Amino acid sequence: MEPSHHQKHHSSLGSNLAFLSLLLACVVYLSIWSSSSSINPLFAFQKHDEGASQSLTITFDEPQDELESTLSKASMENKTVIIAVINQAYAVQDVNADTTMLDLFLESFWQGEGTRELLDHLVLVAVDQTAYDRCRFLRLNCYRLETDGVDFGGEKIFMSQDFIKMMWKRTWFVLEVLKRGYSFVFTDTDVMWLRNPFTKLSKNETEDLQISTDMFFGDPWNTTQLINTGFYYIKSNNKTIALFDKWYTLKDNATGIKEQDVLLNLIRGGIVPELGLRVRFLDTVYFSGFCQNSRDVREVSTVHSNCCRSIVAKVQDLKAVLRDWKKFKKVVSHTRRVNLNLTAERFRWTGHWGCWNSWKVPANIAKATHKS
Repeated sequence: MEPSHHQKHHSSLGSNLAFLSLLLACVVYLSIWSSSSSINPLFAFQKHDEGASQSLTITFDEPQDELESTLSKASMENKTVIIAVINQAYAVQDVNADTTMLDLFLESFWQGEGTRELLDHLVLVAVDQTAYDRCRFLRLNCYRLETDGVDFGGEKIFMSQDFIKMMWKRTWFVLEVLKRGYSFVFTDTDVMWLRNPFTKLSKNETEDLQISTDMFFGDPWNTTQLINTGFYYIKSNNKTIALFDKWYTLKDNATGIKEQDVLLNLIRGGIVPELGLRVRFLDTVYFSGFCQNSRDVREVSTVHSNCCRSIVAKVQDLKAVLRDWKKFKKVVSHTRRVNLNLTAERFRWTGHWGCWNSWKVPANIAKATHKS
């Protein structure tokens, strides 16, 4: 028997009510779900696709070159690295040698106070393939600096053409690092790191360059100080980039003058106020060298074998520095705190006889390698 008209009406009404109830439930569910999510469910897939696209753009559309990759890996959180330049003569033992300059440099990080972890932030820049291979063997952060066919592997006579070319190539490189936004400590490998130098460097953000001196005359702002580019800390900004760019552009007009003296002349010529720079000249109490020993072994951070002519002499005297340092640490470890001052007062650095005598040897025998 067919349903009556009244029954059909109720059936239709029931179906409509059921449909409306289901629709209302869906709306309520979507409203609750969307309010608890930052993603609109109607555009969820679209937004996820957009996010994936952006992620791919960041990862693959900005490839890093080898230098950027090396700097990024070594960088501290504030985009600061430590840079040292090496060649074969500094990295590989001579047949008559029992160690190398690079070995002593790395040993100082091991023996120093608060310095071991700094090796993670060191970039060794090799100017020849042998030095690069040695760096890679040591599992350090290494970068191979191409030198346009010039052989920088051997020991370079002080102030020879190859010596000057190598120093200017180094200047070009650190300028490139600055342009990439990295601040850095530059250190020669004949600098022994006895303590973490960052604890003695000024933390004043307004200071652009802090540079070591051969002799410190008491005023950290005196532009007549005798600078040494073997150790300095520089922040990357427009002012420091302008300074190093100006410095490098003068290389072709600096015949017979080493790059350090060109920078010294710029500083003394008024470029510091001209560019609005703040340059601090570092006290040899903290950042010392063979030109002027630190007066306080309790405070010294670095010792540089400046005022020296040859690798052989430098190695001889830097070995003595590390011996002196280890002896001091051993004595202090067995000394009561109250006697530390007396221990420090009695401390004396071994005489730098190798370097002092290197000036008496003819240049063709001494094979001078580094700035005095």
